Amino acid sequence: MLHIHLKRAYEPPARDDGLRILVERLWPRGLTKQRAKIDLWLRDVAPSPALRKWFHHDPSRWTQFQLRYRAELREAGDVLLLLRLRASEGPVTFVYAASDVERNSARLLKEFLEQLKP
Repeated sequence: MLHIHLKRAYEPPARDDGLRILVERLWPRGLTKQRAKIDLWLRDVAPSPALRKWFHHDPSRWTQFQLRYRAELREAGDVLLLLRLRASEGPVTFVYAASDVERNSARLLKEFLEQLKP
């Protein structure tokens, strides 16, 4: 069982967050490193710069974004297996900056890892 939580970067850290991993390519705007309390920043699991710019959090592009991002994740390699292994050992929180809590890359990453065969 994987223990992956999702949290916006602007929400305060909590004791039960476990390992806090920033899964964004860019640092969240206006957030200090001290306030964020990020343990690990994995830029390479975030959508590519071209995909991020194309999507631009446009809900009408969500379906196509999911397909494209999942294709990128399939190319990510061993980092995803390591993330999955770590999440099976204890709590991990994927920290993201998007304001849409339902349509964001962190949620897709979590779903992708949950479906990934060990």
